[in-house]
Parts: sequence; C-alpha cells; structure tokens
Amino acid sequence: MTSTVLQEMLIATAVVGVFLFIGAFLRAKVPLFRRWMLPASVIGGTIGLLLGPGIWGLGAPLPFPDDWMTFWAALPVVLIVPVFAAAPLGMFMEPGGKKRGFGEMLPTVLLMTGIFSLGGSMQYVTGFGVNLAITAIRPETGLYRTFGRELGVGFAGGHGTATALGSILQDFGLPWWQTSQGVALTTATVGLVGGMFFGILLINRAMKRGETHYLGGKGELPRDMQLGYTKDIAKQKSLGRETMYSSSIETFTVHIGILFLASGLAYLLSRQMRVWIPDLFLPVWFYALLIMYVLNFFMLKLKLNWVIDTKVKSRITGALSDFAITAAMMTMPIKAISQFVVPIIIMCVIGFIVTYFFTFPLFKKAFKDSFAFERAIMSWGVNTGVMMTGMTLLRVCDPEYESPVISDFSMGFALMSIFSLVISPIDYSFLAKGSTAANFFWNIGVLVFYAAVAAIGYALLVRNRKKGGEPK
Repeated sequence: MTSTVLQEMLIATAVVGVFLFIGAFLRAKVPLFRRWMLPASVIGGTIGLLLGPGIWGLGAPLPFPDDWMTFWAALPVVLIVPVFAAAPLGMFMEPGGKKRGFGEMLPTVLLMTGIFSLGGSMQYVTGFGVNLAITAIRPETGLYRTFGRELGVGFAGGHGTATALGSILQDFGLPWWQTSQGVALTTATVGLVGGMFFGILLINRAMKRGETHYLGGKGELPRDMQLGYTKDIAKQKSLGRETMYSSSIETFTVHIGILFLASGLAYLLSRQMRVWIPDLFLPVWFYALLIMYVLNFFMLKLKLNWVIDTKVKSRITGALSDFAITAAMMTMPIKAISQFVVPIIIMCVIGFIVTYFFTFPLFKKAFKDSFAFERAIMSWGVNTGVMMTGMTLLRVCDPEYESPVISDFSMGFALMSIFSLVISPIDYSFLAKGSTAANFFWNIGVLVFYAAVAAIGYALLVRNRKKGGEPK
C-alpha cells in the first residue's frame, strides 16, 4: 500500500465528513427533520446518495470516482467491528448507584428482557413470513432466501446493525450482501421515522387517558434536543473522565487501542477458525465481542476498571457509527432495492403492527401500575429505531428520568446479550445455509424461548406481589 492510496482514503473519508456536517446543518434548520429526530448521518448520507452516481450514473451532479464509491461501500464493513466489540467494554466497572437485591431485581429483568425480545423476535418471524407468502403467491418477484431478516435488523437493530448485515452476508459469501444491506438501511430509516412519529402519537394518547406518570401537558421534545446542539455552555455535557494523563498517553488513545486490539484479534481468529472449522459460520464482529468479554474480565480481575470510562467509549463508537452509516447510505444500491419496493412496504407495515401488539398490551398486563406505559414506549422506541429513540420517547413522558425504566431496561438488555451469545451462532448457521422456511421456523423457536423467559419473570413478579414485594 502506497502513500497515494492512503491519501485517497483520507480524502474520501473527508468527503463523508462533509456530508455529516451537511446533515447536522439540515437537522437544525429543517422542521420536519427536527420533529422526526433524524440523525445527521442518515440525512447527510441520503443527500450524498441522491446527488451521487448510485442513482444518476455517469450524469450525476456529484460524479464521485469509482475508487471512492468502492471505499465507502467497504468502510461500514470494517468500522462496524470495533463498534460491536465495544459493547462489553466497561461492563460492571461503573462506580456508585443504588443496588437492589437479586431476588427483587430478577423478576423485573426477566420480564423486561422477555417482552422486549418478543417484539424484536416477532419482526424476524414477520420478515421471513412475508418472504414465504410472496414467494408462494408471486414467485416471479425473485426474493433472495434471506430476504425478511432486514425487518428485524433495521427496526430492532437500527442503522448500525443494518450496516453490519452487509458485512455478515459478505463473510458468508452470499452475493446479495450489498442489496440486503440496502434493504436493511431502508427498513431502519422507515423504522426510525415511523417509530418517532407513532411514538409521539401514542404518548399524547396515553397522556389524555391518564396512563403516564409524569406528563402533565402535551408531550414535547426539548428544543435543544430537536436542534441537535445547545449554545448554552452550562448545558453542554462532558465527554467523560480523563482516566490517563496526556503527558503519557491520551485517554481516547487507550480506549481506541483496546477496541482496535479486540477487532484485530477478531480478524485473525476468524481466519484461523475457517481453517479449523470450515462449516462454522460466524461474523468477525461476533469474535470481537467474545474477545472483548475476555479482555473486560481480565481488566476487572486486575482492578483496572479505573482505566475505562463508558462515556468516552460511547463517544468513540458514536463517531465510528456516524461515518459508517453515512458511507453506507451514500452507497445504497437503489436500483437493486427498487425491485423489492412492494415487499418492503408490506413487511414494514406489518412490522409496525406486530411490534405494537407485542409491546403495549403485554407491558400493560405485566406491570399494571409499575410504569407500564413508560416501559412500553422505551421498548417501542428501541425496537423500531435505536436506543436513543427509546430514550428520547421516554424523556418526553419522563423528562427527568425519575422512573426505574432505564436501569431495568439496561439490565434486561445485558441479559439479552448473554442469551445472544448462545443464540447467535445457531442463528448465523441458519442465515448462512438455511432456507427461508428454516429461518422462519428457527425464529419462531427463538420467539417461544423469549416468551418462556417473560412467563417465568411474570410468575416471579406475581409471587412477589402476593408477598408485598413488587419492585417499583
């Protein structure tokens, strides 16, 4: 690799940055974008797509060089590895906070995990079900066998996970990986916009019915949050703790170094595993996740928890995600996606419906007067957009985050991640080689598993209620 190649990569990355700035500017200036809380990466990436050769070909207003387009298409595949690897880093390291007993916490965590995961699992079942139905009725549609996974990946996963899908399918040698990534980014955008739009409607309806605990007036987002910035220095939050002295090494360098270490080892392990076990199909980021669990464990044992600050980690992964999502949006294969417009619309409409019915009625039944709506709206936001969507909707009806929803949800999300360590390898085996029907029935099995988790949590919660120990 020559310096000229590196220079071109730097220039191409700088162009992605320009579109990120354009996205941030438009987010602040266009009321529609503010209401929908569209991130700058989605706005900027879409602008780049609309002006680039992906739609117009050689006559594009911005005729980006082929080398740039190739680099941008590959950028998300690589950047998404450290983003996913970061998840375990810093777990159980944060000091302070009120702790509850295991017996008090377990029912709520199991129930939150089960109901939240039911919504996401039903999206995968719906997606593959739509594939089977359309293929049976109109086989000439030509849906590829993994079509349908994009609903859950885009809705419950968001743009970051949608970007990762391309990397996963490419690792498996599936030729439609870029089309699938484009479909997933489409469902992620539909989910993000629809999740916010319907979420606000649901909050206003709940407020009128008296179902919210803290909301007294019309649900509105803070102005600064809509704009995406605040000019008031007093309101600007800190990036995190400086755990190291810069005279030795920067705090950011330590965090980035650990993320890159796990990612680099993951690529090496992935290559070796393909030699040792050729029939094992796991994406690179999954190996990175496992390696980071090991690194995090040893850091805890060596009492190095003071080195890691999760806020610093989140800012780094957020920056990587911004560039990955923008590049992925700019290189979406529109022509390939356009032939699946009708199946995508059908899939998304049904997706919203099943997510609603597997979220709000279940939380209302399970938690009754224990912040049922707040738990449901958080789950709805995350299962249609991203974590920030859920937190944003929760903030509308719980402005000061006074409810225990975030802490309970965080524990539930951590438990779901542990379950995923067992479920994911099987899941990827079906994705790599299984038929559409096989993937459909496998996801029904996952759905049943999480239903059992929710049932166990509910049974324990009912027992606690009878004893007068319901967690609040």
